[in-house]
Amino acid sequence: MNKIRVLSDNLANQIAAGEVVERPASVVKELIENAIDAAATRIAIEVELGGRRLIRISDDGDGMLRDDAILAFERHATSKIRSLEDLAAIGTLGFRGEALASIASVSKTELVTKTGDDVAATRVVIEGGRLIDVKDSGRDKGTTIAIRDLFFNTPARRKFMRSEATENYHLTQIVTHYALAHPEIAFLLTNNGRETLNAPPAKDLRERAFQIFGGNLLESLLPVSGGREFVAKVSGFVSAPRERRTSRDQQYFFVNKRFVRDKTIAGGILEGYRSVLPHGVYPVAFLFIELPLDEVDVNVHPSKTEVRFRRTEAVKDAVAEAVRSALSNAGVVGEAPVVVEDTVRPHIEPQPAVAPPLPVQETMDLTPETIAVEVDFDRSLADRVLERETAEVNAGNRAEHFSESPSKLDLFERAFEEQQLASAAVVGEYASVSPTVEAARLPDLPPLNSATHLAKPADPESLSLAKIVPLGQLRESFIIAVDDEGLLLIDQHVAHERILFDKFRRSEAERQVGSQNLLLPETIDLSPAQSEAFALIEDDLAEFGFGTMRLSGRTVAIKSVPNDLPPSEARNLFAEILDTVDSEKRKAPKTTLRDDIAASLACHAAVKINMKLTPEKMRWLIDNLVVTTSPTTCPHGRPVILRLSMRDIERGFHRT
Repeated sequence: MNKIRVLSDNLANQIAAGEVVERPASVVKELIENAIDAAATRIAIEVELGGRRLIRISDDGDGMLRDDAILAFERHATSKIRSLEDLAAIGTLGFRGEALASIASVSKTELVTKTGDDVAATRVVIEGGRLIDVKDSGRDKGTTIAIRDLFFNTPARRKFMRSEATENYHLTQIVTHYALAHPEIAFLLTNNGRETLNAPPAKDLRERAFQIFGGNLLESLLPVSGGREFVAKVSGFVSAPRERRTSRDQQYFFVNKRFVRDKTIAGGILEGYRSVLPHGVYPVAFLFIELPLDEVDVNVHPSKTEVRFRRTEAVKDAVAEAVRSALSNAGVVGEAPVVVEDTVRPHIEPQPAVAPPLPVQETMDLTPETIAVEVDFDRSLADRVLERETAEVNAGNRAEHFSESPSKLDLFERAFEEQQLASAAVVGEYASVSPTVEAARLPDLPPLNSATHLAKPADPESLSLAKIVPLGQLRESFIIAVDDEGLLLIDQHVAHERILFDKFRRSEAERQVGSQNLLLPETIDLSPAQSEAFALIEDDLAEFGFGTMRLSGRTVAIKSVPNDLPPSEARNLFAEILDTVDSEKRKAPKTTLRDDIAASLACHAAVKINMKLTPEKMRWLIDNLVVTTSPTTCPHGRPVILRLSMRDIERGFHRT
């Protein structure tokens, strides 16, 4: 008996639905894309019970003829592509021809559509993939499609759906994405009869962002306009450094106006913000990437939210340059460097050589008293200066400048200055030739051995409060300390995070979280998705010290914040908590959700990098860190302390 058999069309459609129809938001995404491709200027979305009971989408687009309306539910039926050449340059959103067939196979579907030339509309009814009825109906030009009882005939899929609140969150996110991508189209979203999003046609992205996110976020947005010709044009907005998040949930990417989730674009943004934002912190971004259709493959996954670029690194560099230029224009960073394509190398005129400054310890003021130990200079030069100064004084040549013989300290200082001049002269001699010859003529110096492979995360059991002695700071970001076992490097920001996290969780458990009233309440305009999240965690926020009050529409007033939180951080933290309450955390236990809130609160309240600490503050951080529940790991899982043991140090210097 044959083991191989061809599956029925209905079963094949249900299998395809497993990839195309992940959740109700996937249905909404496919139907919105069809409406946009049909040149709609107004799209209305209505959902009930998180899309489980009803999803109805109406548009004023081109509509379909009766034969097309029936054929649209056949598998691989599409009007978007006709040949292999079309597949290589896809300019529409929906093109695979799987969406309607897959959706109809797992739901009760009704389609009503009419073209501008038809006298009557066509109504098509399908249940579980079977055509039930086709007849005339009434409506204006456009299409209305209603999806009822999603997964009614596949109980195994239905039981994996999340809670209504979770599905509503994803639905609002999808509508928000496409409302941003197409500001010229009006979007209306109603949830269980309640208006969630109403965005009339806008003249540009900035106006649409104002409609959805309000004026507070808009004030922090910087325009982006750049990219590379024949590679990718980049436009949109990124946030100023003060408006930041600890997740990428408020980064919206569009490739040729298609909403995507892409690591290449995210990496370009991260590169653009290098040295501007600390590790683990992300900006808000609305970025549109426009590139030739044959430079991107959108046929990577059935959900069409992933793309593949033909020149990945070039696109990443284009994004990074555009973001860096936006920050530069706003005065956040220096002028963006001009990156030249490898294929084109224009002639570069030699520039006058400038001697590089000698390296100076960034976290320590260089005084004459420390020259002898901080700078390795030629001590014979000091002897020569001493001989010359003595001769000049004896001869009376500079008697008017000296009331007494120069001290050793004066001589060290003058010797150091002459050493700098001598070094500059040497560098200038080598740099006087062309830049390409300069590198070849500079003397070869032996490389320094890196200690990267020697430093390891500290063992909590090896830490002893009484034996840790802070020495100073490295780049005003890391505390340098020693104990009996060797050298310790402590990240001051994440160390304070761990201290505050334990404090917040302990206070919350004991119902003793203190609050400070704001002199003037902070008002924040929530996005539709944030509004859904706020309704879920309003009580949890109150237990952590946030006093809030919902005003009209999606506006919330923050009246009080936790004691340890700087009031200036209240707005950022509040938005960040709402953005990171995603589907998985909504379904997680309450303790997990509160851990996330405590971790975000600790991150914003902790001391920052590039902040000078007094010896007393460093001592306080160490004393409180070692008595926390996990002194070597921050709430987000990053290491707090790195250790360089004496054994490793001695091995590095070949003493063992």
